[in-house]
Amino acid sequence: MEFTTGGQLEVRLTPDDVGKRVSVRRLTGDSAPGARFTDVVGVLTSWDAGVLSITRRSGETVRVDETSLVAAKAVPAAPARRRGPAADFTELANVTARAWQPVESERLGDWTLRAADGFTRRANSVLPLGSPGLPLDEALSYVRKWYADRDLPPYVQVSTGARGTQELLGAELATRGWELEVSAEVRVGALVPLGDLGADGVDVTLARSADEAWMSRYQRFEAPGAQVTKVLHSGPSVWFATVPGADGGGPAAIGRCVVDGRWAGFMAVEVDPAHRRRGLATAVMAVLARQALDEGASAAWLQVEADNEGARALYDGMGFATHHSYHHYRPGRDRVRD
Repeated sequence: MEFTTGGQLEVRLTPDDVGKRVSVRRLTGDSAPGARFTDVVGVLTSWDAGVLSITRRSGETVRVDETSLVAAKAVPAAPARRRGPAADFTELANVTARAWQPVESERLGDWTLRAADGFTRRANSVLPLGSPGLPLDEALSYVRKWYADRDLPPYVQVSTGARGTQELLGAELATRGWELEVSAEVRVGALVPLGDLGADGVDVTLARSADEAWMSRYQRFEAPGAQVTKVLHSGPSVWFATVPGADGGGPAAIGRCVVDGRWAGFMAVEVDPAHRRRGLATAVMAVLARQALDEGASAAWLQVEADNEGARALYDGMGFATHHSYHHYRPGRDRVRD
């Protein structure tokens, strides 16, 4: 990271730079060797009362006292990923939403309010891709009432870390007492290498619907209901993969893929704990990828929670790179599973 201009460190930011991607160097107050300075890169979301708030790609907000600044400047938007397909945030946000559709939705300006009787945050949260068409406080009041009418906690899904994401909205929610509850990464990769992964010796069957056996392996709901079936079967071209278990037991592994134009989205890849470390998840994704390639897709995406280290390592090995992160904000303590 280079701050020098003619050999001098400079602070070249003002409050007018709120909303821009910035890089700052600050004094830490730590006297240990090499620990005097620390650098922060992210979107400048506020500069109030002498304190800068900077939202990192991960969604973490760092507060910096302006008196500790050693150097600071605006920097270009995050560079395009070196791995995987080129992807515009709005395009990818719409593709991921079409792959996991709610039972009920309503437009509020450029926001979409989504509900599915509490089945996953993604299907029970606001997707804000622009302006709500109202002042923010009025929009949030409407959101609270809309979800209260459905006996659901209100969530707003906020993305960070790419050109066009919503760091400023996240900062506005935080100032109003909304709390970040959970974070996940949206990752992208090339589809052909997935199709080339090995599935030899693994019996993977594909179907257009999730049967009782498939549902018995899926772990994201407490009791099956119409809302679960509706969400799982939503999307332009949906496929369900199953690896049968031994002796007529439940499936050893399952997966879901939604093909949507050039994109193939992978979800619900789960393996019976008794059958892990046998390459079943890889086989499931390979077979689904080949089906998506046959339908003309060329790019892959998936979502993984930020604290799921095992899944993140698996997808690292498959060549997936993080495109952006998303976070669910809520004003209360009520929780549903994502």
